[in-house]
Amino acid sequence: MLLKPNMVIAGQDCPTQASVEEVGRATIRCLRETVPAAVPGIVFLSGGQGDELATVHLNVMNTMGPQPWELSFSYGRALQDPALSAWQGDEANISAAQGAFYHRAKLNGAARSGRYSKQMERELVT
Repeated sequence: MLLKPNMVIAGQDCPTQASVEEVGRATIRCLRETVPAAVPGIVFLSGGQGDELATVHLNVMNTMGPQPWELSFSYGRALQDPALSAWQGDEANISAAQGAFYHRAKLNGAARSGRYSKQMERELVT
């Protein structure tokens, strides 16, 4: 079994948005209080977060020490939006869209093991 929840984040209209560390701590606390250690993995939805912010939140949770479950991603929108923006429905942009998708997936893969950094956002995918 894999659990597929959202992260604990402030609502979009909330005037005070939680910091990345607060989101990570609140999400881990909630999961530790409710999810049995026998669950092998938790794969997060992006839940309306921007693609970069979803990656940053996943990364910070994976740097908060060992957890009883694997923490990963099951993002749809946060993976697809950069590719769709690059593509814009134009066949000439297919390669750019594929590169954008690959880049985002690579960054989320790094966040999955707590190795993501903001600098990686600017690195070209090869």
